[in-house]
Amino acid sequence: MQYFTALKIGEKRVKSAQDILKAYTGSAMPALALKDNKSDQWEPVGEENFYGVVKESNGYMIVICDKNGIAKSLANWFTEEERINIVAKIKSEHAMEEYVGRLSLPV
Repeated sequence: MQYFTALKIGEKRVKSAQDILKAYTGSAMPALALKDNKSDQWEPVGEENFYGVVKESNGYMIVICDKNGIAKSLANWFTEEERINIVAKIKSEHAMEEYVGRLSLPV
């Protein structure tokens, strides 16, 4: 796939994930629109949505990612109680499953 085609598709998927996350957190940032692959081919991030949680010293970061753990949108930093409430709403209202594995986050 050509770079600009893949980027446009990826940007739409990032925007959709960002809108979902923003509805629950108040603000969300865009993350990665393209997949990193070994074949030097451009691919957009996956269409499917999973949520992921990252715990840091500042609190919790909540991420919407594809099936490969590539972050499409993220919001930070939340207390444990806030994280529990946000994740519960995302799971119940979007039937979204948790991504368990290593998340690929923007540097």
